Amino acid sequence: MQTDIEIARQARCLPMPEIAAMLGMPDTALLPYGHDKAKISQDFIKGLGDRPEGKLILVTAVNPTPAGEGKTTTTVGLGDGLAAIGKQAAICIREASLGPCFGMKGGAAGGGRAQVVPMEAMNLHFTGDFHAITSAHNLLAAMIDNHIYWGNDLQIDDRRITWRRVMDMNDRALRDIVVGLGGVTNGSPRQGGFDITVASEVMAILCLASDLDDLQKRLGDIIVAYRSDKSPITCRDLKADGAMTVLLKDAMQPNLVQTLENTPAFVHGGPFANIAHGCNSVIATRTALKLADYVVTEAGFGADLGAEKFLDIKCRKAGLAPDCVVLVATVRSMKMNGGVAKSDLGAENVAAVTAGCANLGRHLRNLQDYGVPVVVAINHFVSDTDDEIAAVKDYVAALDAEAILCRHWEQGSAGSLELATRVAEIADSGVADFAPLYGDDLGLFDKIDCIAKRIYHAVEVTAPPQVMAQLREWEAAGYGNLPVCMAKTQYSFSADPALLGAPEGHVIPVREVRLSAGAGFVVAICGEIMTMPGLPRVPAAETIHLNDLGQIEGLF
Repeated sequence: MQTDIEIARQARCLPMPEIAAMLGMPDTALLPYGHDKAKISQDFIKGLGDRPEGKLILVTAVNPTPAGEGKTTTTVGLGDGLAAIGKQAAICIREASLGPCFGMKGGAAGGGRAQVVPMEAMNLHFTGDFHAITSAHNLLAAMIDNHIYWGNDLQIDDRRITWRRVMDMNDRALRDIVVGLGGVTNGSPRQGGFDITVASEVMAILCLASDLDDLQKRLGDIIVAYRSDKSPITCRDLKADGAMTVLLKDAMQPNLVQTLENTPAFVHGGPFANIAHGCNSVIATRTALKLADYVVTEAGFGADLGAEKFLDIKCRKAGLAPDCVVLVATVRSMKMNGGVAKSDLGAENVAAVTAGCANLGRHLRNLQDYGVPVVVAINHFVSDTDDEIAAVKDYVAALDAEAILCRHWEQGSAGSLELATRVAEIADSGVADFAPLYGDDLGLFDKIDCIAKRIYHAVEVTAPPQVMAQLREWEAAGYGNLPVCMAKTQYSFSADPALLGAPEGHVIPVREVRLSAGAGFVVAICGEIMTMPGLPRVPAAETIHLNDLGQIEGLF
């Protein structure tokens, strides 16, 4: 069996001007990055303002398991399937972080016959967007410490600096560190730390900004520290917003590539959904909607995280409304949620599949509460049996929904034609009546409580007194109308990654809250979730190398 990277190497890519022409873009709209990728110019995007928008289709999934669900693969397969049935389609996905590529999760280009290419470039440095975000973030960090060193005219309380540093790698040793050691010339010692770049507020801002002017305004609004009287100090106060915008000027422009079947693919931005808002950029999605009749996008991890944040943060902030949601599930993931160990997934177990479908059912009902029609895509694996597939379909049918078997990993668009046809019918029907889960005027803790109880089915949310006090202070300062971004394990509806299925009656512990004033949301950090991951015992980096032909091996 060929690996993903072997399949990708055989791709017959069209020149980027031909991909652009499929969407009515002239050559002058492209800024080439080599022969197989390009950025779309801001000037061209500005000229699209009056065009009508196409149909927006969200792809999400059940809670991820080590068995893998194939959400990105389904996103790509569905986009190719729509193109194969004669629809003008485009896909919008996120860029890959080096952290999971060299850790254990892998890349973000899809798999099998449903991939975005060039997959090696996309999963590594791509067009340098993540490097630009990292540099802009750390420029601000350097300017904070530099300001203190040169007299601290803004009276920054170094005990109340909230801006950490970032890097695009998993490195647990950097979670909590001390900076400024070595004497007066190195600054004053204080506690600090690193997050992974995808958790940076700069990443969130780039993904939510509408243009360069909006980008600079949002960067300026970032709160980096407080004075002793607790009054905030912003990036604008430090005069860093202009230089940060310069560093992000090119990164702000969406990237255009293609699938194995030459469907246009917008790949831009990359916040994780377990610690950030988990969606590709607003500017990429909006540009795609102006150019294509059907736009397929994904939200990270399970629907309890990625889809909730897509619907309650991205759609709220950008004025978007999905016309259809595709919920990805696999027989293997149903078995694991039904109590089967990963080593035993190859054996038929209809009872476990049926038991595990409770996880699928909860996601399905949660999504339907947003007023958007949902169709389940069963991503096929070769070990699936007819009876197991039937069990999933029967379960979904009992909930007055439909499940469609998809074989895009193996067959490309030929394996997703049924799904594409049905999704187009639903999107065209106009039955969607989208509404966010909560209103802007609900209190910050009440928003956290709403998500925990209505989406996670928790019985209670707990938070220490300092967290509650902080939320009240932000409300008094005028931030109470912001949505909340839950940072929580992706593996469970609870805060316990081992609690699979559809748990009831659990408690969601909020241990910390962070204000992302520039991005426009409040982050609630729950349980043991980390904003700087660590590498596994055997990281993928150990097997990644160049072969004798100079080709990358081990990436997939």
